[in-house]
Amino acid sequence: MRSDLIFGALTHVQNRYKLCQLASKATRKLHKPNTRLQDTTNEVLDRFKDTVPMNVEVDQELTVA
Repeated sequence: MRSDLIFGALTHVQNRYKLCQLASKATRKLHKPNTRLQDTTNEVLDRFKDTVPMNVEVDQELTVA
């Protein structure tokens, strides 16, 4: 269900507004013709759920240096 994908993505992106902005941009970039927009949106949210945000990686690099 999409709500599970959204809650999974919110573990990495704490701000819901930012999640909506990032998801809409990513959906526009990843959408392929002749596919459903809903499927692309679900794929984007699934990717957000599985990836670590860039801010966490940058913060870790700054603390190591």
